[in-house]
Amino acid sequence: MAFIQYLTFDGMALPLPDSYEVQMDDVEADSGGETEAGTVQRDVVRIGVVSIPVTFSVSAKWLKILTEFKQQEKITVGYFDTETLAVKTAEMYIEGYKASLLKGYIPERAVDGVFYSAGVLKRYSFWDKTMI
Repeated sequence: MAFIQYLTFDGMALPLPDSYEVQMDDVEADSGGETEAGTVQRDVVRIGVVSIPVTFSVSAKWLKILTEFKQQEKITVGYFDTETLAVKTAEMYIEGYKASLLKGYIPERAVDGVFYSAGVLKRYSFWDKTMI
């Protein structure tokens, strides 16, 4: 069985994640909703906006790299699309990033420590930054 690279950030291959999910959502305008007749009207602005909840167990070195990516306004992300089973590329940003220390970490041996890192990659565009 061939190894599948799930994620790359700006061309850098990331470690295999603990969990990985590709979600596709529609963005609706505030003008949609339920009418007086009881029907639902959706004013869809964009279809299939990708977000990727992902978690990693990483070393201190990788934690530093992921934290640096979090500081960037946008990242060119190569991701494995679970619907088409192909690798796609999109400009995204990291939202909801957090890092935690796993049990058994020894501070004086920080290089050997294991960290838990989690975040959600969101599709980057001008629209996402302004959201009417």
